[in-house]
Amino acid sequence: MFSKKEENRPITSEKVNSILGDGTEFTGKIKSSGIIRIEGKFEGELESSQDVIIAEKAEVHADIRARNAVIAGDYHGNVDLTGKLEIKSSGKVFGNIKVSGFVIEDGGVFDGQCNMVSNDSKARNKNKEEKHI
Repeated sequence: MFSKKEENRPITSEKVNSILGDGTEFTGKIKSSGIIRIEGKFEGELESSQDVIIAEKAEVHADIRARNAVIAGDYHGNVDLTGKLEIKSSGKVFGNIKVSGFVIEDGGVFDGQCNMVSNDSKARNKNKEEKHI
């Protein structure tokens, strides 16, 4: 009855599949089926069927579509998650977010609009969109 869903599990850096390291700059689109960690500079689109981690020194200008995200660095763009967004105390988020859960630590910055939706309503909306195609 009160079991944790998969999307509510904490994000751990031990299971990271792809890393854009500190001192690295990349412009383009990243699409992954695993966990992505950004430590450098990235501009473009970021899509993962799992989680995205933006490290403390990272600078990101992108739109994110993923399951969960943790932002500890500087982020500009829109976020669309099926799960939770966590902004750490060092994190700065400038953009609109669409999430089912939202946590911001003391000192974290969020400047934008927040749309909170349940996973059930996201699934219904996706099915409606697929029927119109």
